[in-house]
Amino acid sequence: MNRYQRLTAAIDVTRTYRLGSEEITALRGVNLTVLPGQFVAIVGRSGSGKTTLLNILAGLDRPTSGDVLFEERSVMAMGERELLEIRRHKLGFVFQSFGLLPLLSALENVELPLRIAGVKARERAVRAREALEIVGLWARARHRPYELSGGEQQRVAIARAIVNNPPLLLADEPTGELDSVNARAIFGLFKEMVQERGISVLAATHDSALLEMADEVKEIRDGVLHDQAAQGLRFRD
Repeated sequence: MNRYQRLTAAIDVTRTYRLGSEEITALRGVNLTVLPGQFVAIVGRSGSGKTTLLNILAGLDRPTSGDVLFEERSVMAMGERELLEIRRHKLGFVFQSFGLLPLLSALENVELPLRIAGVKARERAVRAREALEIVGLWARARHRPYELSGGEQQRVAIARAIVNNPPLLLADEPTGELDSVNARAIFGLFKEMVQERGISVLAATHDSALLEMADEVKEIRDGVLHDQAAQGLRFRD
């Protein structure tokens, strides 16, 4: 279990963009806390600010005002090298489009973050196999992405995201390309990782049918974050 009370937190985060002569506010005073071993879902329509919030929490974007904490340290005060180390070793990313390299096998795709981090070949092999076993795909390790179903590709993407044993997994519409059966399986896998491995998961989605699996549900509307009950929320894109 992570020793920090708050794994990550957004504190009064506002993000505005300039588009020509127009100012667009993507986030309006957002406050969000993710605890160690917690599964938080953020639901909202396309353009509501979900992706902007995830990018800011990952240090890929900077808020116009407010602050972001990771393990109780201000992300705003970190330099690019320190942010890069956090993204390499303490954050996992899962995207709607899977993001797998087509010429690499499932195993090679999962190994890639370890190669970038300078992990030696023997340890890479052990950790990549463990990650694929966690998502139930070791038997498909030698297959390339085009030989896998959409659900299998997303499982490989999740294995790649957790191969460095990050305390926090950020998932941006991870089931957007999947049918309802595979979408439920992916959210079920997130819940298992939270319960069995203590990984925290923050997943942005527009699929209200999956929210019952989360420990906490937030809804974002026009850049404002609202508390919601996982049961009974009927959000439609």
